[in-house]
Amino acid sequence: MDRPVKSRNEFGTILDRNFFSRDTATVARELLGMWLVLGDQAAQIRETEAYLPQDDPAAHSFAGRTKRTEVIFGPPGHAYVYLNYGIHKMLNVVVEPEGTPGCVLIRAAGDFTGPGRLTRGLGIELSHYGVDFTKGPIRIHQGEKIPDSRVLITPRIGITKAADFLLRFLIAS
Repeated sequence: MDRPVKSRNEFGTILDRNFFSRDTATVARELLGMWLVLGDQAAQIRETEAYLPQDDPAAHSFAGRTKRTEVIFGPPGHAYVYLNYGIHKMLNVVVEPEGTPGCVLIRAAGDFTGPGRLTRGLGIELSHYGVDFTKGPIRIHQGEKIPDSRVLITPRIGITKAADFLLRFLIAS
């Protein structure tokens, strides 16, 4: 899929806090087809991974609340951006009600395959940590509803803990 170019007026409404204040796996699945927008860059979300608030040793929140993970325990609809392996910035969406640390990694959007290429391509930086997706500068807009027949659900990739959990959601080509 080519990275679409649209004017700001062509996107659906910005997703509200209620969208994000739900079950982690549900939000991860329903983010497929939504628009991730930063400035004049936009890409349709094509792949996500859910990191559960409980019993998920791969989730950064599993070890408890730290300075790094503070935003994950806060209100839903905020950005959790961190540096992976000292190289790649990773963009996550905080989900679940406040105090419940659910998180969804945006793995691919538009023609940006892989979470590191996505953040580099859209210009997402560590300084975007904590940004409110309902207000910007990074926003998530309503997009295409992807039918279940076009969604693949697989184990998460690139992790060693809880790698068998079926929490990776992607649009079938």
